[in-house]
Formats: sequence, structure tokens, C-alpha cells
Amino acid sequence: MDMAELQSFVTTTVADLAIKIAAAIAFWIVGRWLIGKVIGVIQAAMNRNNIDPTLTKYLGSIVAVSLNIALVLGILGYFGIQTTSFAALLAGAGVAIGAAWSGMLGNFAAGAFMLVLRPFKVGDFVGIGGIVGTVKELGLFATTIVTPDNVVTLVGNGKVFGETIYNYSSNPVRRVERTAQLAGGVDALDAIKRLQAAVAQIPNVATSPAPEVTLLDINLNGTVIAVRPYTHTDHYWQVYFDTNEAMVRVAQEAGWPAPMPATRFVQG
Repeated sequence: MDMAELQSFVTTTVADLAIKIAAAIAFWIVGRWLIGKVIGVIQAAMNRNNIDPTLTKYLGSIVAVSLNIALVLGILGYFGIQTTSFAALLAGAGVAIGAAWSGMLGNFAAGAFMLVLRPFKVGDFVGIGGIVGTVKELGLFATTIVTPDNVVTLVGNGKVFGETIYNYSSNPVRRVERTAQLAGGVDALDAIKRLQAAVAQIPNVATSPAPEVTLLDINLNGTVIAVRPYTHTDHYWQVYFDTNEAMVRVAQEAGWPAPMPATRFVQG
């Protein structure tokens, strides 16, 4: 092979390779765009049929991963790589990766079980894996939670499924737990009536069940009143803080003294 033939071969090969690379890039860009459109259409159709957002996002993630794998295999096939051999290699690698990343597979399996058992859904206020917040997304491997201080937190599905789950949104209302420590000279029964009237005026407090204002305890400082209004989870913190303000306001208006511990005198 003389220099002219070699130059012609290299030029032709490089040109063919450049065309294939450019075509592969174009396939990838167009394919990713089409996958996004397909996922959007699927999720829009599920939303129109009032499918649970948790199921919509989870299935969308599975379809997206599957289509991306198919796209990669298609591009490899365009380059002449035998996808059957690649699939066998991928299966073998999957076994090794599965052994090394058993935790990831456990998270995936836990996500599938949660999708079936439905202990919570997107938008619920929950306590899972030591994190309290609103469920934003149930992913393939982790659940995304937004905490009350607006921090996005990811908890592995295996940890979520393996520990206790508190779903504060399952019931229509949730009870706010507050206590009022009264001084020894304050009439506890009168205080209960005043606090009941004040709590009933707080916005978003449920009427059924009615707020619970009862005598909880007696100690050296005086009596302790339990103040427990009920409200929807969406208004929990608003009612929590308003209840605190109502207790302070009632104490000021009634002129109750600050509680002080009783003093014991021991004669020598």
C-alpha cells in the first residue's frame, strides 16, 4: 500500500468515523428529547385520570431508565457493536454489581413494596427514618422529603421501609400538645374555662373533636393544664404558635402570678 492509498484509507475511515460520531450525538440528543416527551405524555395522561402522584413519578422513573438503556443499545448497534454480546456482558456485570450494591437493590425493592402497600403518598406529612417533613417524591432508590425548615432530604427506601413510619396526614386532624403551668393560688377550674374560650377562637381549630383543656397534673409549682386543640396537618404550626399566644394572653388578662416552687421550711 503506497502513501496515496494509505492517505485515502485514513481519510475515508476518519470521515466515516466522524459521520458516525456526529450521527450518534444527534441520535442521543433527539432520543433524550423524545424520551422527555414520552415521559411527559405518560405522566400527563396519568394526571388526567387522577392517578396518584406517587405512582405517576415512580412509573415515570422506571420508564425513563428503560428508554435510556434502549437508546444506548441502539447507538451501540449503530456503531456495529453486537448488542447481544453487550447485553450478556451487562447481565454478568449486573450480577457483580448486584452483589456489591445489594443495598441499592434493597432500596429499589423497598420502593416497589411501598408503592404497593402505600403507607404514604406524595404531599403527606410524615416521619420516616428519623426525618420529619412533606413527601416530595418516591424515587426508585430514595424518598425525597422537604423538612419544615425547607431542606430537601433524601432517605433510602430500604431505611424508610425497614423503620417505623409516622403518617401525620392519614387522619383528618392532628392534636396539638401544649401545657400551661399555673401558680398555686390560681383557680384551676376558672383557668380551664378561660383557656377553653380562648382556644376556641383560634383560626383553623377543629370543632370535632373539640379542643381538650383539662387538669393534667399537680406539682410543687401549682397545677398543670393540658391544652390540646385539633387541626389539619397543614395548619399544625399555625395553631401551635397561636395556642401559645392565647395562653400568654389569657394569663396576662387574668393577672395570674408567675408559678413559683413551694418552699419547705425545716426547723432545727
